[in-house]
Amino acid sequence: MQDNKILSYIKDVLENMPPGWFDLTTHRLDIYDETLAKTQFIEQFETLFKDNNSTASALSELPTAYDYIRLGHPLSCILEWVIGNLNNLDSKNIISFSSKTIPILAILRKNLLDNKNTQIVYLDELPACFDAEALKNIYGYRFELKKVENVETISEFNGSTIFVSRQDEMNSINLTPNIDFYVGIHSHLGSILLVNVKQNESYVSEIQHVRRRETIAMTPSNSLDALKLLIDKSSVHTIKSDVVGNKASVLNSIKDITRTTTKPLVASSGLSMQYAIMMGLIDHAQENHKGKAIKFVVPPNCYGGTNDQARRVAACLDNVEVMDLPVDGDHDMVQSIDLVLNQIASEDAIPYIIAEIPTNPRVEVPELLKLKEALSQERKTATGDIAIDPVFILDQTFCPNVHFLGEGDILSTVRTISYVSGSKFPSGGKCTAGYCVGNTKTEALMEKIETHLILCDNQARNLQMGILAKQLPSMNQRIEDAYKNTREFVNFINDTLPTAKINFVSEELAQQGFTPSVFSLDLPTKGNTAEEKEAYKRALNHKLINLMITKIPNESKYCVSYGQLKGCYWTIPATSTQGTTKEGDKDYIARVALSANMDLDLHKKVFLEFVESI
Repeated sequence: MQDNKILSYIKDVLENMPPGWFDLTTHRLDIYDETLAKTQFIEQFETLFKDNNSTASALSELPTAYDYIRLGHPLSCILEWVIGNLNNLDSKNIISFSSKTIPILAILRKNLLDNKNTQIVYLDELPACFDAEALKNIYGYRFELKKVENVETISEFNGSTIFVSRQDEMNSINLTPNIDFYVGIHSHLGSILLVNVKQNESYVSEIQHVRRRETIAMTPSNSLDALKLLIDKSSVHTIKSDVVGNKASVLNSIKDITRTTTKPLVASSGLSMQYAIMMGLIDHAQENHKGKAIKFVVPPNCYGGTNDQARRVAACLDNVEVMDLPVDGDHDMVQSIDLVLNQIASEDAIPYIIAEIPTNPRVEVPELLKLKEALSQERKTATGDIAIDPVFILDQTFCPNVHFLGEGDILSTVRTISYVSGSKFPSGGKCTAGYCVGNTKTEALMEKIETHLILCDNQARNLQMGILAKQLPSMNQRIEDAYKNTREFVNFINDTLPTAKINFVSEELAQQGFTPSVFSLDLPTKGNTAEEKEAYKRALNHKLINLMITKIPNESKYCVSYGQLKGCYWTIPATSTQGTTKEGDKDYIARVALSANMDLDLHKKVFLEFVESI
């Protein structure tokens, strides 16, 4: 009876849900408490359920579930809540994935670090992309595979038992006490992980963190289909799309935009792409430079996901280490690269450098000719042998229109891979799918990267490809138009608040093609001590953002994104994108992102109000 009541309520919810539940990639930070991610949303959702209230107005007032849909969103949270209730489990123990394999990898990762045994049990077959040998040899995971005739034959095991099952009918889940983790795989929608036994609840946060860093949650579209499957198997909403045509269109657009000739790769998100890059490079290194140490060189204050993911990969593999690369502010990226490459060469190790151009959040661009020289220089090991040349992994999310890798471009002769987060300019904020390209010197590397993109089942989904096919052709024009608004706003702030420090590209760099629509704002401060000055500035950041989002609620939004089709986005990197960055490397400044479609005059007017108030 309770099951019917739940499903009937969910049917009403889906009919009345806010459009943003389906088509937004980022949500509001002003109604989001990261420490209560998912739980705050679910608690208030349960209150509505108990009151049988599914009105559109009530649903729209629910707090933000996650700040980014790749981490989770209202529909994935509701799906997990429903499956939890149908199986007498707490909804926090249910975690949905777009990937069919990553939930298994998440458990294997924790058990590797805890030195715990794992058996993977299955009835018919594991997903086609599950590569047991690669997971053991490249990822370092340890496990046994066991095929069984039925669930009842699963016996006790000294360690964790993962049961993997096809789950095309979402509600027929058969749990037994000997199953620690149930992974239900749907052929089109992704997977659902159930943490079954109470003593395994310590895994939940670790698994959630894998979903946060190495993959994405089940997409809104697929979560909606999964919920409809639970309600009525005949009512599934399928989006008809030209899968082959969309993929061809996307790959051609990426080649045109980047002026590259190698095959582009498209992933479910920017971090999914980065994970495939890292594991593909490790695979290539183990095959071609067996036994040598691998060094991932990463700016300590770069986007927190990049920083965190690199350290998470290194934590699992004895021969992989992360080294810091100071890149902006008082540090010069080229000098830092030169120093770190000399050190790695002396150790006869393998250098992989991850860096953003322009940097985030200080929007700095290194001297590119000097960068090329530093990356191209032949170095010697301590014994006088020629050192392994670096691979430069370039995050150019801020300026995906700049040509780095095509024939004759600045980094065409250095082994370079470039990648872009798709929730920004490529999709205009319509989906999370990201892409990467390589120059002609990286063809063997790109093959390895594709292998791991497939193994992790982190390729872009059909709906994502359809969105990219529609949005990519207009990307460069949107970048140009958004830059014009940004330059005008930056000039206005310079005039009205000259004591503020603005981090933005120079006119000269813009002439070279670096036309970001993001700048960071270091507001003026006052006080008698450094602590007082810092506290005043941090309070001023919030005052500015609160004024903007209150006075211009339809356009100004407190969230971490940029490159959207409309509006203006405000955030403080230290408390959002740099969440896992070491405290001393965080930036307590305001980051502002403008689009081509916004009321710039109104934003100037409200900013002037702010200036007059201080």
